[in-house]
Amino acid sequence: MFVRKIIWFLSILIIVLWSCVIASSVYAGSSLKSRLLNHVGKSYTGVQDPSYLDYDLALREYRVDRIHKRFGIALDSKIYSGFDLLEIEALFKCKKPEEPFDIFLKMFPKRP
Repeated sequence: MFVRKIIWFLSILIIVLWSCVIASSVYAGSSLKSRLLNHVGKSYTGVQDPSYLDYDLALREYRVDRIHKRFGIALDSKIYSGFDLLEIEALFKCKKPEEPFDIFLKMFPKRP
């Protein structure tokens, strides 16, 4: 009887600990993602607004990192705008396996 209670207690403890590990890995965001999420719900006066420039920089860095992790393509966050990087990632998701990435990158103008 005592052994049965210990087994139940240990199994419940393991389930609870495992749930905590899974939950912490799900909610532990990268610093880039948290920097990007700081701008949720904000509005900007224009493209010269310092808050917008900070948002665009965070978006570009996050997207470049995500594209690199997912597709293995290293892009420069200074060359493409944040919205260009959103489109590039969407196109990469839709491309056929035999198509090179360069075809899609040629569609986007590079900024110095």
